[in-house]
Amino acid sequence: MVRGAAERRPMRRGRGAGLSAAGAGGDGRVLKLPSTAAAGFPGSRGAMTAAGPGPGPGAGGKVKTLALVLQDEARRGGYCSGDTVSGQVLLELAGPLPLRGLRLEAAGRARVAWSEAAGTVSAAGACGAEAAAGPRREAEVRYLDVRQSLLRRTAEGEEGLVLLDGRHAFPFSFQLPQEPLVTSFTGKYGSIQYYVKAILERPAAPDQSVQTELQVISHIDVNSPALLTPVLRSQEKMVGCWFFTSGPVSLSAKIERKGYCNGEAIPIYAEIENCSSRLIVPKAAIFQTQTYLASGKTKTFRQMVANVRGNHIASGGTDTWNGKTLKIPPVSPSILDCCIIRVEYSLAVYIHIPGAKKLMIEMPLVIGTIPCIGFSSRNSSITSQFSMDMSWLALTLPEHPEAPPNYADVVSEEEFSRHVTAYPPPIDCEEQLCCPVFAYIQEFRFQPPPLYSEVDPHPTDVEEFQPVSLML
Repeated sequence: MVRGAAERRPMRRGRGAGLSAAGAGGDGRVLKLPSTAAAGFPGSRGAMTAAGPGPGPGAGGKVKTLALVLQDEARRGGYCSGDTVSGQVLLELAGPLPLRGLRLEAAGRARVAWSEAAGTVSAAGACGAEAAAGPRREAEVRYLDVRQSLLRRTAEGEEGLVLLDGRHAFPFSFQLPQEPLVTSFTGKYGSIQYYVKAILERPAAPDQSVQTELQVISHIDVNSPALLTPVLRSQEKMVGCWFFTSGPVSLSAKIERKGYCNGEAIPIYAEIENCSSRLIVPKAAIFQTQTYLASGKTKTFRQMVANVRGNHIASGGTDTWNGKTLKIPPVSPSILDCCIIRVEYSLAVYIHIPGAKKLMIEMPLVIGTIPCIGFSSRNSSITSQFSMDMSWLALTLPEHPEAPPNYADVVSEEEFSRHVTAYPPPIDCEEQLCCPVFAYIQEFRFQPPPLYSEVDPHPTDVEEFQPVSLML
């Protein structure tokens, strides 16, 4: 036996024993990795488990490392429908190890579970403070089920296989279904998870396994026309009760489109008018709503993921949001194609009114994965386009407009000499004026511009030739 070889063949027990590796190495060989390969591959991700307690009687060698690595997942950023998942199962042994086989399993499922709360009733008939566990609701949908044998016996009735000590690699590859897969998600009462699992079967010891998660994403393109349409809402609330009303509070809000992606800032346009006698505060927030369905029942969980606050508005005051931004934090994309789990988002613009129920406007949002590639207002309404054009025009106007030119700057000296009249010599103010000098208004130095005329009163000396028509 030669140690440190780049390739090793397994020892066999019994007559006619053999093995084969699925995928690459289908000729029955077991590839042996260099000593540096056990730590993983560059650009790969996976799971690794160390050996447990020492082997039992007749168990043979000891499993030092059992690892599963996925290739190119970091570069992908997640798998989609129809993608190929490839990787390797790494096995490091401290001595010869008898095996029954090595298999690979890949599974994906959406699972929902919660328990209904039921109040307990005491002997006196009053409802108790504690809540007893009611019926349990569960539901499950499978999206992926792949099974492969990476190392198996080729003949029946054999005692088993024996792998030599050292490091071994078993490559695998499989394709995800072409049908749409739901995005991976973990919520309050359910989850959507995909995983790959390698199971090492041993004859005289419990099976040993290692598992790693697959990140699956279902892309949502926010460039679709349905997600590029603007959303506009308005509402008014009368503050007070019965005959003691203090006045209405009105709110109107608009966003330029319905679809956004993680990291984008949503510009919010809103107008708030406070005709009540109370001090109000406008706010905006993004809410995530998780809806779970099982056994004909529905469970909902709602949480705030981002918010922004405006300025106080006194009684009789108004406020305008001209594109106040609210940034979307890293959240899961919208999940709208799963029959038992839905993840939806909404943008709420609301007003906090002391002593009264808040006034709220809620607009639907779709968090996608493919960002908008055009201008944000290209599909906005006519009003938003007009306001955009007017704001662009305002940027081109100078802050201090120039004064119109002086008449003397546009009238030539020759034209001025034709219209100028001879003025009498100046008089001696002190001798001939009987009133203060400031009482007299000085005449205009230049005459007003001539009246408009289609005929030039001062034609030039250039002859003008006009066509002459002759009739024979």
